[in-house]
Amino acid sequence: AFLMSRSPDMPGGKPAEGEPGHRHVPVKMKDAQGKTYYTCAMHPQVRSDQAGNCPICGMALIKKAEAAPAASSSMPASRDPLYWYDPMKPDQHFDQPGKSPFMDMQLVPKYSEGGDAKDVGIVSINPAVVQNLGIRTSAAEMRDVAQEVRAVASVAIDDNRIEVVQTRVAGWVERLAVRAQGDIVRKGQLLAEVYAPELLAAQQEFALALRAGDAALIGAGRQRLLLMGLDQGQLSRLEKTGQAQRRVAYYAPVDGIVTELGVRAGAQVSAGMTLYTLADLSQVWVNAEVPEAQAAGQQAGAPVTAYPGGLSGRRFDGRVEYVYPEVDPQTRTMKLRALIDNKERLLKPGMFAEVVLGAGSARQALMVPSESLIRTGTRSMVIVSESPGRFRPTEVKPGQQRDGFTEVLEGLTAGQNVVSSGQFLIDSEANLRGAFSKLEAASRDGMATPTEKMP
Repeated sequence: AFLMSRSPDMPGGKPAEGEPGHRHVPVKMKDAQGKTYYTCAMHPQVRSDQAGNCPICGMALIKKAEAAPAASSSMPASRDPLYWYDPMKPDQHFDQPGKSPFMDMQLVPKYSEGGDAKDVGIVSINPAVVQNLGIRTSAAEMRDVAQEVRAVASVAIDDNRIEVVQTRVAGWVERLAVRAQGDIVRKGQLLAEVYAPELLAAQQEFALALRAGDAALIGAGRQRLLLMGLDQGQLSRLEKTGQAQRRVAYYAPVDGIVTELGVRAGAQVSAGMTLYTLADLSQVWVNAEVPEAQAAGQQAGAPVTAYPGGLSGRRFDGRVEYVYPEVDPQTRTMKLRALIDNKERLLKPGMFAEVVLGAGSARQALMVPSESLIRTGTRSMVIVSESPGRFRPTEVKPGQQRDGFTEVLEGLTAGQNVVSSGQFLIDSEANLRGAFSKLEAASRDGMATPTEKMP
């Protein structure tokens, strides 16, 4: 056995008078099988095959023996290393043992901590550090996912409930009972009275036919008056009295509001001219803009619930009446309309509302907190907590998002814990260690691919 003599720099050593402060005497070490090399006690990273001085402090190098790799107690015999690396440049990996091209020293093998191929990609962090960093985990669990779709919509008049009041003969408006656009009218309410010479003459001819008792003329006169716009009630009154009416009255055909007023009192009208346009608001359309990605399952007959912004707390139920067969190229949305009951006339045309499509239907899905996902642009990852202090990056396929949770279609099973806070710290650590690349390689051939080849 060789022992190294004390140097003045070592504890208990005293420099002799006239001698330099640093004096090393190389002595033989006890190692019968290892390789001999020289190093500096103050700078152990310096190694050399020949005796000499330390290039850093100038001290004499000490002779040591390195145990043969086969005899190393740190090398597990039952498993293969992931890669080899130079302790002075641990970021450089090699796929086979040998000398480092940087420091002229033997490469050190790197093994997975668990000793199994499944440990490839595992990131280990001291549990105390995990607690100090505030890393939180949440379990992937099955939850009810509503099939509803929310969209912005606007209230509009039902085109099927618009009525137009027109004259069929020329004349003049002698009385205007409803004078303003937006007025509410009831069915049968008087709107206007029009003097039409042609219609007055037709009434007088019909009265003459009645007095003459000519059935053919009576039938022809009745048909002519109906075609000129006289209603059945006015015709019956003429048959009873035999007196022609100078003014012909026009009445509201439905309950509604006046959306268009085409004449004023005293104005001349021509055949086919619109006097009033009326809209029945007992039912209205709600036109919704649904994002293209959520429009595939929408169809006529689906339930709809509308929440108008101007009527806080009120909801209106209805059904999808029509789904338009095109997508807006600018907004990438598909338009659909729903028919909503509006008996109280609270919904006004032009009012904005939020609609919920398919409310009440739900399904079971595997969900994780949305904040746990790491989106790289090309794929989505989560950090799975294998055990206390051990984490594995896992690629997943996300689905729908609901109330702060995201559906996981592939990559996880119920009960697995994922990191929901602090995952980016672990992701950074995993990237430094090359965990993602090793994970991909392990999926191909069960062995991590080295990042650098030996020259």
